[in-house]
Amino acid sequence: MRVLVVLPTYNEAENISAILEGVREHLPEASVLVVDDDSPDGTAEIAEKTGELLGGIQVLRRPGKSGLGTAYRDGFSYGLERGYEVLVEMDSDFSHDPAALPSIVGPVEAGYDVVIGSRYVPGGSIPDWSLSRRLISRGGNLFAAAMLGFKVKDSTAGYRAYSASILRKVDLTSVRADSYGFQVEMTYRSLEAGGRLIEVPIRFVDRTLGTSKMSTYTVAEAFALVSLWGLKRIASRLGGGRRGGLRRP
Repeated sequence: MRVLVVLPTYNEAENISAILEGVREHLPEASVLVVDDDSPDGTAEIAEKTGELLGGIQVLRRPGKSGLGTAYRDGFSYGLERGYEVLVEMDSDFSHDPAALPSIVGPVEAGYDVVIGSRYVPGGSIPDWSLSRRLISRGGNLFAAAMLGFKVKDSTAGYRAYSASILRKVDLTSVRADSYGFQVEMTYRSLEAGGRLIEVPIRFVDRTLGTSKMSTYTVAEAFALVSLWGLKRIASRLGGGRRGGLRRP
């Protein structure tokens, strides 16, 4: 199957060459698309030079910082237009280990539509996080699962793979959320569309180089959107519409 790994970047000059080398080492048959939001530190130029050496790497330059969700939507659309069958999303800062790529891609090749690299299934771990950060993350995932009626343990995770067929059913043009909200929305919509989902364990570590892009806004956006979707789901059930709850094998 043709695989495209989508790597959104903004000021990742310190990491981009190494992450591209890691992807090529652990998933040599895959193509890579770097979606760069006009990084002032020269990330795009470094990615292009690395691509010349490694091959199979393209850079999609965007005119400004537009957000993680739009970067993935643009990257997925690029891949679908070019006939890729598996679309992978991962961070460019080594919080997602390239060595886990075969375990992320393999289940799609075996027939699943969504594969989530999960911190909260047996074998998953977050060795560097404080107790308070763990509680916030676990609480957010439990809240999303309760409001949206699915049993996914790590719907906010950003290391995952999709089949091209499920992305076409989801209709990327209608997806609006960003960051954590984007991950939850894509989980929600994929399951609504009848996608087969599986979670595989990963080890998530914080970046060692560069600056984190997480903000209070991204957390607040995810909470607000999950609340809205959950209330709509409840209203639909009370109104006798389509039965609530998302399908999961």
